[in-house]
Amino acid sequence: MKFFNSNKIFIIAATAVVLASCTNDDPAGEDPRPDPDPVPSVGDISIAVPEGGFTVTRCNLLTIKPAVKEGKTFLLSWSVNGNEFSTADSLDVFLPYEGENTIAMTAVSPEGKDTTITVKVNVTKEEKAYSPYITSIPDYLPAPGQFVNSLPEYKAGDTRKDMNRKVLEAIGNNAGSMITLGSYGGYVICGFDHTIANVSGEYDFKILGNAFYADANPNPDAPKKGGSCEPGIVMVAYDRNRNGVADDDEWYELAGSEYSKSTTIKNYEITYTRPSDDHVAVAPPEEESFWMTDAEYIPWNDSEGNSGYVYKNKFHSQSYYPEWISSEELSFTGTLLPNNAVDESGTGHYWVLYAYDWGYADNGLNTDDTSNFDIDWAVDSKGNKVHLPGIDFVKIYTGVNQYCGWLGETSTEVAGINDLHLLKK
Repeated sequence: MKFFNSNKIFIIAATAVVLASCTNDDPAGEDPRPDPDPVPSVGDISIAVPEGGFTVTRCNLLTIKPAVKEGKTFLLSWSVNGNEFSTADSLDVFLPYEGENTIAMTAVSPEGKDTTITVKVNVTKEEKAYSPYITSIPDYLPAPGQFVNSLPEYKAGDTRKDMNRKVLEAIGNNAGSMITLGSYGGYVICGFDHTIANVSGEYDFKILGNAFYADANPNPDAPKKGGSCEPGIVMVAYDRNRNGVADDDEWYELAGSEYSKSTTIKNYEITYTRPSDDHVAVAPPEEESFWMTDAEYIPWNDSEGNSGYVYKNKFHSQSYYPEWISSEELSFTGTLLPNNAVDESGTGHYWVLYAYDWGYADNGLNTDDTSNFDIDWAVDSKGNKVHLPGIDFVKIYTGVNQYCGWLGETSTEVAGINDLHLLKK
């Protein structure tokens, strides 16, 4: 590896020396041995380094595009601080940690010869400190549910914009409150004042919910931890065109533990219909069994040929249909997880909602890794793994279509999102 100084721009390039024998054993004067495989030489591939080296503000995009000699091709792989990061032709990276960072590019020729170029990057702190928490709510649309219009509270005349603001007040900026997403498909989209970096080998962000584990499960042979775990599917978007909007083609699902299982349904669709009188108290009288007080309320049908109701119970008498939405139907499409609830009492008294292994919101405790997420779990609509340098938006939606007796529908709750890298340093 050599450094060349030309007009205050340094070029780092791979150097290879090939030693060939000059003996000639062929009687015709031709050497029968094949020529040595060509290898990268000075100028075949290089990285231009600004005078003084690379410097970037943390969580700002750094792009490194190597120069390749015409007619030469290489397979590239990049590592950041010793961790494999990307195999793209150029590097896009967000670095969240101040100080010196090391980036290495390994170039492999078609003949299998490889060389590595290493550069140092100085990462500086931003002038105005970034927030490690949610700073915007581009959209909020819950599916019908017993906490809808209560978490957050709807008041007559509130618009969708008003409700987005109320969601931000509840879960943004580490506020510590909570919102509901309602039944299957209900969602919230969260934004940040910076790009959350994808750091290889580390969890990148945490989603806070209200999941907890049961203290007195009637089943002594319970297969896993469970209690109140209401899994929400997580999607992420990298604002590749930097227009400040999560465009439709920028969303990717984080493939959790259930993603590839046969019990998970892709491209599932459900439609809810507003009831004719949304405020009628439809719960049966108090004298009926405590465990059988729910009544048919908001009908739904789905792409699997099933139909049913979001039931109304005696504990929540307000409208369960989002009142700021004027349409008579609400439709949602996504991945449907298998039901995770079991009536362990056998009588409807004690439901246990079991946690999935990893990769879902409101599925594990806020205090452990089950609520942490890795951007490297991202897949495209066909299930192919994708590499994202970072993310600018997170979408969470309720991932099960499930009714649990007196507990009501399963609805994902969200209490916040933390950028784990900014909280780390």
